[in-house]
Amino acid sequence: MKNVMRNVLQNMTRKAGERAELISALLALTVYLTGLTLHLTGNAGPASRALFVAAYVFGGFFTLREAIGTLRRGRFQVDFLMLVAAAGAAVIGRWEEGAVLLVLFSLGHALEEYAMGRARRSIEALGELAPRTALVRRTGGEPAEVPVEELAVGDTVLVRPHTRVPADGFVAAGSGSVDQSPITGESVPADKEPVPDPAAALADPAAVDPGGRVYAGTVNGSGTLDVVVTRLNRDNTLARVVRMVQDAEERTSPTQRFTDRFQKVFVPGVLALVAALLAYGALSGEPFTDSLYRAMAVLVAASPCALAIATPAAVLSAVGRAARGGVLVKGGAPLEEFGRLRTIAFDKTGTLTEGRPRLTEVETADGVAREDLLRTAIAAQRLSDHPLARAVVRDAPALLTGTAPATEAVDLRAVIGRGVSAEVDGETVHIGSLSYADTLTGAPVPTALRERTEALARTGRTTMVVRRGDRWLGTLGLMDAPRAEAAATMAALRALGVTRTVMLSGDDQRVADAVGRTLGMDEVRGGLMPQDKATEVTRLRRTARTAMIGDGVNDAPAMAGATVGVAMGAAGSAVALETADIALMSDDLRRLPFITGLSRRAARVIRQNLWLSLGIVAVLVPATALGMGIGPAVLVHEGSTLVVVANALRLLRYRDDA
Repeated sequence: MKNVMRNVLQNMTRKAGERAELISALLALTVYLTGLTLHLTGNAGPASRALFVAAYVFGGFFTLREAIGTLRRGRFQVDFLMLVAAAGAAVIGRWEEGAVLLVLFSLGHALEEYAMGRARRSIEALGELAPRTALVRRTGGEPAEVPVEELAVGDTVLVRPHTRVPADGFVAAGSGSVDQSPITGESVPADKEPVPDPAAALADPAAVDPGGRVYAGTVNGSGTLDVVVTRLNRDNTLARVVRMVQDAEERTSPTQRFTDRFQKVFVPGVLALVAALLAYGALSGEPFTDSLYRAMAVLVAASPCALAIATPAAVLSAVGRAARGGVLVKGGAPLEEFGRLRTIAFDKTGTLTEGRPRLTEVETADGVAREDLLRTAIAAQRLSDHPLARAVVRDAPALLTGTAPATEAVDLRAVIGRGVSAEVDGETVHIGSLSYADTLTGAPVPTALRERTEALARTGRTTMVVRRGDRWLGTLGLMDAPRAEAAATMAALRALGVTRTVMLSGDDQRVADAVGRTLGMDEVRGGLMPQDKATEVTRLRRTARTAMIGDGVNDAPAMAGATVGVAMGAAGSAVALETADIALMSDDLRRLPFITGLSRRAARVIRQNLWLSLGIVAVLVPATALGMGIGPAVLVHEGSTLVVVANALRLLRYRDDA
């Protein structure tokens, strides 16, 4: 509760500060226009000068406060240059010129802060999605309403129809659909069912199927759900996303680092130029007031306001838009890098494919009943927790036709990456790849069965040969099907300018090739261990910027070695959220073209802003040196700054074509 109150107070203070600066700027404009009216109507005198001085006070208060803060940190910034120019105008009696400078600068700065605040509020709005209270089921009584900060892991909360889910957890009772778009960006509500074993789900929440998992801040449909809490309020997915998006604002992009370095040299250079202009005026016999006025005009023209705000405004807007679309971008650096790259490497299993192998073929050896093959395989594989074994145990029973009792197996032994053996009714059963089968003593795999097994492998199936005792029973073919949206995603990425797609897989090369052909991948690498994937990514980076798309855990070495690491399905994985540069909160590959297009648009906006801001400075400096006054210079100067901010804010409206 303390954290909530602190955040609320901070937001109120900041909003009040934004309004105070805008009000001060508007007061400065009002008194300036009043003084200017008196001046133009021939009533110039103490009254108009007093109004101009008041404009100095209202227009310069926040500018002076910010300039003092930056000077204490040993830095010269635009605020300081503007104050020097206004002071110079006052010294030579051009109060109206100095007043218009501070009025327009303060008004422009206040509008910038308002615009940037709008971008920040689009991010903070995420934190408002989670409800403040939850209905907790207590033993022998009605549900009690408690603050979400008091929820503990293992509590059961009641989620009524059309209300927001208060905590991360799993469904223990009830069913229905949940709108997860605030977290994952999915446009279609996800169906939710109770988990089969709540105790096991509470012990290992990460293993819960997505169909039983819910997130804080998502919206329940028409059903009533009992949700068991698996994460504290401060650690839930929504809270972590909000924290990381806010932290991303502090992680500067390469362009921002360049502009920061540029300003450190440029601002002192501008002061040196002003000194040189004053010296030239003194040596040439020009009146001091004219020299000082021209120098102050040049000072205004050379102030890099638009340059300073060009990149932060674009990055903040793009990061906020990405978060609303179910993508977490950790700062300007990965955003900008992702907007430039042309090569993307993908993990296969769970990224391009469903990550859920299915039993697709059953090939029996000559003289062997299909029933015998399936019952033997089910018995042995039931003892294993390998994904392929689970697929056999899940899918094979539906293919049985007899009613014979289930066969029991004992003494499972695994040969990592090759196969397993177990005892079934006193006989040793071996199940594994052809290479594993070739290492066994006794009769070799029959030629006909070997040929059918190799034919299955060429079509992309993972094959398992089954032997019981000395008799070969047949082959099981399994396939991890490509995601329905994978091929369309590859086409969309090519349309966005990605020229090279590479699939990295631990599967046999033939299996990987079959999936790669289906999806239209440019290159396929099979038979890779995690360290091999990292080596491949390093090789790709030697020739081009490369992104690595994976699950954020097994692919962590490869993702760490990539220009940008992107994690899929990060909403359910704390590790993925922490390790990735960019995290797709859902398992929907269509988020990838969305963030690719957004990052490219952001990169274009940043370039546009830089060229505009530098171009304005390049035009204004010689113009003021040749006689343009402070008023027109500051009008163009502040106008360009507002154009830059408005251009960046367009990213908040980026359209998600997926």
